[in-house]
Amino acid sequence: MKKTLIIGASTNPERYSYKAAHKLKQYGHDIVNVGLKKGEVAGVEIELMGLIHTDIDTITMYVGAANQKSYFDYILETKPKRIIFNPGAENAELVALAAAIGIDTENACTLILLSTGQY
Repeated sequence: MKKTLIIGASTNPERYSYKAAHKLKQYGHDIVNVGLKKGEVAGVEIELMGLIHTDIDTITMYVGAANQKSYFDYILETKPKRIIFNPGAENAELVALAAAIGIDTENACTLILLSTGQY
């Protein structure tokens, strides 16, 4: 299973990050929720950005490019194997930074990847 860090985690059931957290858990993946507001999603507390997790396989991004700069160092220090940029979160600058240190990136939808067995 792929431990996944969700950036942009939300307690709002209408948000795709909320749906992804539940779907990831349903498929047996451990998750780390990172967001702007404390709360709980899929039985896992939402953390504020800060603690570096060193065992992350995938970061799935639910924050738009305009708001991602403050996450760059955090993401790069986490050193995931890959970053998934969900629709609306695509960011060429972060893709280049990630590629420079060997992190794979993908413009895709986590929910679709899970439901089609491609995650």
